Amino acid sequence: MDFTKTKYLTHKRAKTFKKGVAKHDDVLFAHNATVGPVAILKTNLDFVILSTTLTYYRCNKFFLFPDYLALYMISDFFVNQYTEVMRQATRNQVPITKQRTFFHLVPPLSVQKSIVAILDKAFAAIAKAKANAEQNLKNAKELFESYLQSIKAEKKPLSNLVDIKTGKLNANAAVENGKYPFFTCSREIFAIDNYAFDLEAILLAGNNASGDFNVKHHKGKFNAYQRTYVITVNKENKVLYRYLYFQLLNSLKEFKKKSVGANTRFLKLGMIQEMQIALPSITEQQTIVKKLDTLSAETKKLEAIYQQKADDLEELKKSVLQKAFNGELTEKEIAL
Repeated sequence: MDFTKTKYLTHKRAKTFKKGVAKHDDVLFAHNATVGPVAILKTNLDFVILSTTLTYYRCNKFFLFPDYLALYMISDFFVNQYTEVMRQATRNQVPITKQRTFFHLVPPLSVQKSIVAILDKAFAAIAKAKANAEQNLKNAKELFESYLQSIKAEKKPLSNLVDIKTGKLNANAAVENGKYPFFTCSREIFAIDNYAFDLEAILLAGNNASGDFNVKHHKGKFNAYQRTYVITVNKENKVLYRYLYFQLLNSLKEFKKKSVGANTRFLKLGMIQEMQIALPSITEQQTIVKKLDTLSAETKKLEAIYQQKADDLEELKKSVLQKAFNGELTEKEIAL
């Protein structure tokens, strides 16, 4: 079964929680401004829980199955009630006495276990479908990267091929519904009402909190943040822009390794200038770009399919829970 974040809570994870003593098979419910996660404690040791935003429930083993309770607490039946009451609470918390009113009559223990078994089976099938979609997407990305890495040609440093400038603006210079693209270090492209560049360029993020830099290709009028590198092909024209874009895309992992900084990771100008790329002839570059654009389009299509499938599977999961706690599981299903 797939809880909000985790199914089971170990002794090591649990010792940061609420004041009180929890035991093996207790159902733990974290709550504050949001609902969840829900987890089942799996340890034979008693311990002191320290946090003030967690409630634990101990099930009478003759009447209530912990897995059934945990599933109920991630269903819309419980979450909707809790959220509604929490909106009216002054401290974004619902008192334990009020939480108890959310629990209604439950079926016999044997039926609870049958329902949990059915849901486990359904959720396992959902997880498998999601894993298959993830694998298809991973395979497409690996094919794209493999083709990029298979390009054989003499390598040249970027300093011999391009000119590099940066934007001049602060990141907060963006305006809503602006006339021109505004490139910052974000993956998102913002807008602005004035432009400083009118050309074809590769835009490389110069900083990122975790070192996950990004690269974009644009032709036309735009403006840029002061930490965004604006890369243009020099007058010798030995490299196609689109080819350069793919080569920089392939170098992002290496840039991440070389970046510097503590709280924010930075790319220094020299790191970019020293980067070497395989440089086949312009004719070969055109052939390579055509292949890479095709692979890129296929990958983006798979990403869209995967995201839609992931969203659909999450909805299916909610639907299965709804059916289980709405009494719509058939007698045949419960008998399995």
